[in-house]
Amino acid sequence: MAAIDTTPHFSFHAPVVKLALAVLCLLLIGCASVPPPTRQVEQLKSLPIALNPDFSFRKTKQYFLDPRVQSVRGIDASVAFERSYHNYGAITALDLREHIGSYYTFFWRARRPANVTVRLEYRQEKLHAFTQAREVRYEHARGSYQTHFAIIGDDYYNDGRVIAWRASLIAGGRIVAMSRSYLWE
Repeated sequence: MAAIDTTPHFSFHAPVVKLALAVLCLLLIGCASVPPPTRQVEQLKSLPIALNPDFSFRKTKQYFLDPRVQSVRGIDASVAFERSYHNYGAITALDLREHIGSYYTFFWRARRPANVTVRLEYRQEKLHAFTQAREVRYEHARGSYQTHFAIIGDDYYNDGRVIAWRASLIAGGRIVAMSRSYLWE
């Protein structure tokens, strides 16, 4: 009677397999899409408005994080999750201070390829009518996107809460879609 070899010839614990899995993980992490950088606009220029149905805002999500204003009691589970999501990674009191402020997420769509700039213009409590802006640029945008803006940390503490805002999609030097808060004039 011949003996049956029951020793495994392939093992996930082999050093070669572990190295291959590690390299694969690093490649996947390196290929992950990095959101485009947000930049502060130094000189805000007025642009012509030419609304275009090929570009649209689908939804806006706003979140205001300030423990001095919000009560912990009676808080909804989804709001508690949002707070912990925005405070993720904060260890010290200084870290938590840097996360306090206003967060905006704009969901938008471009039905045709274009170089699109998403601009958030906003006014803050202590600056009254002075308008500031931040932008994110997308090259050859087509499809659905999310753009995140945050007015947090020193920007929030020095200038106060955002009291009015307007988001614009800019293509070809023109505003092609807009979304705004109730208080924006």
